[in-house]
Amino acid sequence: MADLRDVYIIGVGQHPCGKFPTKAAHVLGREAIWAAITDAGIYPRDIEIGFCGHVYQGMGVGQRTLKDLGLVGQPVVNIEGACGSGTLSFWEAWRSIAYGQNNLALAWGVENLSKIMSGGPLPLEEDDIEVALGMSMPGLYAMRAKRYIEEYGISAETLAKVVVKSRKHASQNPIAQFRKETTVEAVMGDPMIADPLTRSMCCPVGDSSAAAVLVSGDMLNKIKRDKNRMPIKVLGIAAQSGGYSSATGLTCDPSENVQRTSSMAYEQAGLGPEDMDIAEIHDAFAIAEIIVAEALGFVKKGEGSKLIEEERSNYDGDIAINPSGGLLSRGHPVGATGILQTVEIVNQLRGEATGYQVPDPKIGLVETMGGAQPAMDGITCVVSILGK
Repeated sequence: MADLRDVYIIGVGQHPCGKFPTKAAHVLGREAIWAAITDAGIYPRDIEIGFCGHVYQGMGVGQRTLKDLGLVGQPVVNIEGACGSGTLSFWEAWRSIAYGQNNLALAWGVENLSKIMSGGPLPLEEDDIEVALGMSMPGLYAMRAKRYIEEYGISAETLAKVVVKSRKHASQNPIAQFRKETTVEAVMGDPMIADPLTRSMCCPVGDSSAAAVLVSGDMLNKIKRDKNRMPIKVLGIAAQSGGYSSATGLTCDPSENVQRTSSMAYEQAGLGPEDMDIAEIHDAFAIAEIIVAEALGFVKKGEGSKLIEEERSNYDGDIAINPSGGLLSRGHPVGATGILQTVEIVNQLRGEATGYQVPDPKIGLVETMGGAQPAMDGITCVVSILGK
């Protein structure tokens, strides 16, 4: 790790989250990338390599996107890692610079789900035995919620409060898919999807794209760019695949993977969970915010609900979690999600949040969890730590 080069984010861009069935993925991506290039203040041809995260967007979507911007000839790598695809593209862009292969790289994620599905859970691999027997992501997280409620004595109303906070944060975010505040009663009164998860406790189907321009520390002041834009340093980043689940435990519990991956990112950054001012985490379902906050070390196991009940994870709380509104309210266009999270942290650290600005944050964390498979605790997990 001592030989790694410093890597900075110098530009970010994003497309609003929502349903845009008439916009192809490469169009969504083009708009986010151009916004990131403009934000960085660089020449587009300075980009040496691109990494595109997506799940359902077909062959060569990365190349199709850059072609529309006049960027051809450079290497472009398309990356699929379920819901962690975008953050994996960011990790690869960071690696290519940190290990000295490139000086300036582009990472983006894109997904247009409304063109392939009208609603309902994401399609999973039918050759997985659990999927063949009827498993879905809402069902999986509902089992996690049931288990948590039984073990730690919380109520479904606590899960509803996660959504209430999420909607409040998203109400000030102009790119969020859901911007109307709600109440515990309204969330509890929503249609039941998978007991105890109501519809509002599940993330929506939607489309978006987001992009980030990364540069080496050596090149930071050598390339032509807008020197007034604050560069944000990548202090630590780690990506891991899920391990085997306990034969006697709950299948695909993500806690171990998140804990293991975040520990590696903390070690690389020389920081701990107590140093984080802000976090964008993978709250695809309301229970996820609680168990992931614990796995990241923000509180002890079984105490994640206290962050919600005591309002300590609000944008102005002890640790601001998902001030963007998170996946529940900003939206979860799977391939774009990890970069959307990254863009939010960058904007918050710059003091330029599009919605609720966290008071004077110095360090931010991004956690993205991707997928599930039988007897394993998730397909991938990426945790990055960013700082001024």
